[in-house]
Amino acid sequence: GASGGFVLATLAAFDAGDRVAITEPGYGAYRNILEALDVAVVPIPVGPDTRFNPTPRLLDAVGPLDGLVVASPANPTGTILTTAEMRTLTSYAQERGIRMLSDEIYHGITYGPVAPTATAHSESAVVVQSFSKYYSMTGWRLGWLILPDDLVRPVERLAQNLFISAPALSQVAAVAAFDSTAELDANVARYATNRRILIEGLAACGITRLAPADGAFYVYADVSHITDDSQELCRTWLEKTGVAATPGIDFDPAKGNRYVRFCYAESTGDISEAVQRLKTLFS
Repeated sequence: GASGGFVLATLAAFDAGDRVAITEPGYGAYRNILEALDVAVVPIPVGPDTRFNPTPRLLDAVGPLDGLVVASPANPTGTILTTAEMRTLTSYAQERGIRMLSDEIYHGITYGPVAPTATAHSESAVVVQSFSKYYSMTGWRLGWLILPDDLVRPVERLAQNLFISAPALSQVAAVAAFDSTAELDANVARYATNRRILIEGLAACGITRLAPADGAFYVYADVSHITDDSQELCRTWLEKTGVAATPGIDFDPAKGNRYVRFCYAESTGDISEAVQRLKTLFS
């Protein structure tokens, strides 16, 4: 799947000791995979002032880089890079010889402007894609990479030795999924309804400082007015209401204690019920 693709791209693009930037908050597996491969992880703290996205100013502040991992829409925030932001970052990376890895596995799940792809602005960027999100094939472990010419053969050789290939059955099913856009777009419409219900419900609970939920199916909420221990807060919510949320420390070791991630990919009935239970707790 996309996780295997990320491993292959990292092995092909970077050497041990290379400095690769990731955002905080960001998907925890990036850090873990890079560190397991002896790549030096360079955290880029992001927040509301940049819509939780990296900028050239923030990148300049951490010194020379060999790589940059971006995600749009992102997990846990749901934010996208606008076309202008993507163009700026790809230009910045190309001018400095920084290899960009663009995680685009939530493409197709947006609630406004379409998320741009890095390949529209860069010939050296690597794009990681998946059938797990928009195509709803989580568990089939299937994804793909879009690679610049210089990485195609290295990734091919690595894949032959590490994974050989994706299961044939998954590949056949994925071909059929390409023709199921009506069903898949109906899923996105359901996510949009769930997103509205969740954001309105959180506001009723006094939780209003949210990352821009442009896409994916997450809301990343600042709960610092409630707690400075998001893990304990999530444990309390689960015990008292049966509502499961993810503490921000999974995504940001520095400031995640003040944030919680909500996922609204379930049925609309389940999201409505979860909101009502939280409202009861806060009332």
